[in-house]
Formats: sequence, structure tokens, C-alpha cells
Amino acid sequence: MNILFITTDQWRGDCLSSLGRLNVKTPNLDLLASEGVLFKRHYAQATPCSPSRTSLHSGMYLHNHRVCTNGTPFDARHTNWALEVGKAGYAPYLFGYTDTALDPRCVDQLDPRLKHYSEPLRGMATDTVYLNEFPQNWAKHLLERGYALPDFQYDIYQTEKAGTQSEDGGPAPLPSIIESKDHATNFMVDQCINWIEQQSQPWITHLSLFHPHPPFVASEPYNSMYDPSTLADCKRSESPQTEALQHPWLAYQLSRKKYRAPLNAKITRRLKASYYGLMSEVDDALGRLFDRLKTLGKWDDTLIIFTSDHGEQMGEHWMMSKSGYFDASYHIPLIIRDPRKQADTTRGSKIDRFSENVDIMPTLLEWLNLDRPTQCDGHSLMPFINHDVAPIGWRNEVHWEYDFREVLNPTVEEVLGISQHQCALNVIRDENYKYVHFTALPPLFFDLRNDPDEFHNRAQDPKYQGLVLEYAQKLISWRMNHDDRALSETYLSARGPVTRYASVHTN
Repeated sequence: MNILFITTDQWRGDCLSSLGRLNVKTPNLDLLASEGVLFKRHYAQATPCSPSRTSLHSGMYLHNHRVCTNGTPFDARHTNWALEVGKAGYAPYLFGYTDTALDPRCVDQLDPRLKHYSEPLRGMATDTVYLNEFPQNWAKHLLERGYALPDFQYDIYQTEKAGTQSEDGGPAPLPSIIESKDHATNFMVDQCINWIEQQSQPWITHLSLFHPHPPFVASEPYNSMYDPSTLADCKRSESPQTEALQHPWLAYQLSRKKYRAPLNAKITRRLKASYYGLMSEVDDALGRLFDRLKTLGKWDDTLIIFTSDHGEQMGEHWMMSKSGYFDASYHIPLIIRDPRKQADTTRGSKIDRFSENVDIMPTLLEWLNLDRPTQCDGHSLMPFINHDVAPIGWRNEVHWEYDFREVLNPTVEEVLGISQHQCALNVIRDENYKYVHFTALPPLFFDLRNDPDEFHNRAQDPKYQGLVLEYAQKLISWRMNHDDRALSETYLSARGPVTRYASVHTN
């Protein structure tokens, strides 16, 4: 049996046509969902990429793995799913990136790998070498195809032909200068297909695709697949200034042009059209991969997991990118197709219970009949996949964390009057309410039943004081329940070290 673990970057959870909410077209992922299980309320545990991916690959919440920002080293004392499957004889292979920064305590201080955070996750083999966040095997391919790479290779994503990603003219956004067949998405999928074709033993691969991450510039014909004029306006207040009144952190974020949506709604719709186009290109490329698995006779002996590292604001609340506390940055897709007979009764199911990216590692390990390490904060989703039944004690809410320190830019600390170590927020969100706790700033509380788009902060409303206290206490209990376990579940006895496993209660 094989495992194909697919992640994309910055894919919102509502952007699947099988959900019927948006006009984004994802027929191949819809097919995967029809043969597997779609988790409708799946959430990332952090933003941006490195903190979120560390939770995904380690099964740990941010307050335990402590990868707070892009470039924060991943403590070498922690394991991950690649190391765990390696103990069982598998050799997981990576196509793309995991945004992992090495622990500097474990290598020579002159090691060149300490100058970037694009090293593969420990335990993974790969031929994809990154320089300045750009894959060098794709750079070589582009040069061989006659493309001229800019001095800063990353700029190829946003080309002279397309101008800026928010160019405003014509009926559709301009296309990338890169033809779709040479695009990073298709290049990585081709590399993955070629590798799978060469495997004669059970295999595990992680296909980590860059898009629909910005710049939002799509190749033809995907640039014109969606008419900007038909796309819905964003959910936001009448102006950034009005939006900023909600909270000091939001006011700070909206003061920064890089993270604020264009004031012209037409431009935002054009960005959204390109965003959807990049998604459809990913979907088409994955369709080729799925078809090849079928041709090779591997479709029915391969576990397929599809998810993302985090979402994208795409103009909601006047924000771009991913950050903060709004659902759009953390709600992401999850589809799991188990090829085995025991999953036949759940094919096409859509799960309404909350799930989190920390659940992926335990799920993958259970599928291989491997133990879940003590460090894991998440729990296996296999009961949903095999029986469409939630385990006893399954969570009724989701949690995420955001560390907004900027080591090379102390402006946030100066503006908000807090220290670097106080630049953090924690969120608890269930079906009815959302509570946001800041280390040194006022909290937020949203009544999602009456305010699903999170416009009205009720934290200081006397009618909600009892609920605010209740959810603050729930958040404290969650943190206490998931404190770093390290050796706490081990004790020394006459038989030597013994591990005592905790019961499964995920709240």
C-alpha cells in the first residue's frame, strides 16, 4: 500500500466546487471527495507557512512545537511523520517544500543550511533544492525551455507580461509569461508522476505545491477562466477605517499596504479571478496524476490525503494574505481517500465535525498500523473514514494560534506597546461562538449564530460577559490539556521506562 500526501499553499476551505458555495471549478478534487471523505470543518493551527506546516507534520500545536514564524527552527527533539514511517522501513520522498528551518544546535554554525528555511522535513529525501525560496530544478527547466530568469528568481511568478498582480485593465487579468505546461504546478506534478512510475515497492510521497499562493498571476487559459465581474464582493465593512475600529491589532495590520486589500473592489475581484484560476490549474494537474495512478494500477492501493497549510483572506475584512483570527485564514480543505474495502461505506461522506491539521499525522500513522507518538496533540480521523463515527470525546471546537512578532521589524511592538513575546493570540471557535485571547491586548468575542461574518466584537457587551468568561476558561483548559508532554507520560519502574498513554479526549 502507498501514500500520496498532497498539500497546496493558501487554499481556502470554501474553494471546492463540490461544496456548491462558490463558482470555482475543481472537478478532479470533487471526484476524489466522491470516492473518499470530505471534512467540511477542517482548520489549520497557525499561520504563516512554517508554523502551520510544523503543526501539520508533527501533530503538535504551536505552543508546543514553538515554530512561531517563518524561519524559526524546528526543535530537533521532536519527531515528525516522515521520521516515524522511516522507522517502519519507508523512505518518504518530497516534491516541493516543507518550509523547515534546521535546529542550529545540531549542525556546525557555518553550515550553509542555516541561511534559509527551505530545508526538507527531517526524514524526507528530495531532489528539490531551494535557493531564495525558489526550486532550482524548476529554474533549470525554465532555462532549458528558453525562459529568461530575473535576477531574483522568485520574480518569475509575477512577470513583465502580467505587470503587477493587481493590474487593472481588459476583460480578464493578464496571463503569466510562463506557459501552463511549464508552470511550477505542472512541473512538480510531472516530477511526482515520473518518480511514482519508477517505484517497484510500496512508497510514500509528499507533493507540496506552491499555488494558489500569490502573486496571483495565472497562465493561459486559467487567467481568463473566471470573469471578475461575476465574482461576489468581499465580506467587509464600508471602509478599512471602519473595519480597523474592531481591534488595535487589526488597525495595525490594515495600516500596512502589503496586507490591506485594494480600495478598488474591481481590482480585488481580478485578484480573486486569478486565485481561482491557479486553483483550477492545480486541480487539472492533480487530475493527470490521478489518471496516471489508475493507469499504473495504483489507484486502489494508495491512500490519498489532500489539504493546505492555511487559507487566504482575499479581501475579506479588507485584508489580504493570511494572519490574525478570522476564519478565512484558517479554514482549509481536507479530503482523504482510503482505498481499502473497510472505507467503502463512507465514500462520498461530508463530515460536519471539527477536524484540525494536527490530526493528519496520527491518521497517516494509524493507516500504517504505527503508534502515535506521545507528542501528538491531534488524533486519528480513521473512525470517520472507516465508520463515519466520531470517537468518544471528540472535540466540539477548533483552536489556532498566531504569533505576530516580526524579529526584523519591531514596528508592531512599538505601535501596539507590547514586547516581542507578547505578540501572540489564541483562538477557540465552536459552532456558536469564537473567543480570541491576546497576551497583552484586549480580547474579542463573536456570536457566530447572529454574526457569522465576525463584524461585532461582543467582548465588552454586558449581555455576553458570562459567555466570555466561559470561553476564556475553556481556552485555559485546552492549553493545560495540551501542555508539552515530553517525558510526562513516562515513568521509571523495576521494568525500566514505561509509557502510560492518555485516553482520547480531544477537547
